[in-house]
Amino acid sequence: MLKNKWIKKVIITGLTVAVALFFLKQKNMTLKQSVLKNFYAVIMWGSHLANKKNAVLENVNNAAPSQSLYALTVTDNSGKRFSLVQYKGKKIMLVNTASDCGFTAQYAELEKLYQQHKEKLIILAFPANDFKQQEKGTDADIAEFCKINYGVSFPIMQKSIVIKNNAQNEAFKWLTNSNLNGWNNTPPKWNFTKFLVNENGILTHVFATSTSPLDKEVVTAVTK
Repeated sequence: MLKNKWIKKVIITGLTVAVALFFLKQKNMTLKQSVLKNFYAVIMWGSHLANKKNAVLENVNNAAPSQSLYALTVTDNSGKRFSLVQYKGKKIMLVNTASDCGFTAQYAELEKLYQQHKEKLIILAFPANDFKQQEKGTDADIAEFCKINYGVSFPIMQKSIVIKNNAQNEAFKWLTNSNLNGWNNTPPKWNFTKFLVNENGILTHVFATSTSPLDKEVVTAVTK
């Protein structure tokens, strides 16, 4: 009798979970992406508690780069190359992104930050498959995913490598080499690390994954 009750309980629990997951799944998203989006707030809460001591790196000495960021060219999602000099006079936030990450919902927060401050801020997303293979899609897949699910309107770059190795893209090579940017050697430790460059091409802050793009410290750095 007890065994039958236990089996019935397991079946009911399994069906309940299956139904819940069915309704969690959003159109144009995989089940995993839907679940991660719905539990984003919980993921952020836990991550922030674990990493709050190392959530922000700041250029406290206002160290200037030895090589200008504006000398670099990048390639966007459509294959078009352009120089970063066009953004001189604006703050630039460069973010390594992924579609299948627990922090993917930061796309929505990045878009909100961009819409609120785009007169003085440009955000550049750099999709990468460097962490647990969480960006397996093509450039076309990524563009569609970002537009449909998060309304992203800021530029998305061509999928590339952001971690330190011989294939690291030129922008992230600059961002993570103190001999180039003047002070920071720390590479992204996970998806959605946010690097902020000021209007004069100086790297001022590195915000960890656990820091929301809408965090007060981020907004202050963008608006000051």
